[in-house]
Amino acid sequence: MRKKRVRAKISGTAERPRLNVFRSNRFIYAQLIDDASGRTLAAASTKEAGAAGDKKAQAKVVGLLIAKKAKEKGIKAAIFDRGAYQYHGRVKALAEAFKEHGLQL
Repeated sequence: MRKKRVRAKISGTAERPRLNVFRSNRFIYAQLIDDASGRTLAAASTKEAGAAGDKKAQAKVVGLLIAKKAKEKGIKAAIFDRGAYQYHGRVKALAEAFKEHGLQL
């Protein structure tokens, strides 16, 4: 229900895509999605990043990686889609790492 409530309020465009976050028990994934055309513009995960350390540190690395990919594509801002997760812990670490790289959320 929380996911439906969050997703009903946000939608991504080509200029300002939706930053979607999914976390499993082992990994965390992030995607920049253009909902208007239904395309994924960029994606990053802990599998790709090869991050070490605790899960929060891994999420921070993924946030920096997705921000770097966004800058390469010319994206300056995104809408944060936390899904059914609270803005806390790994999700918060990823979002703040994204913002640290100079992008607006």
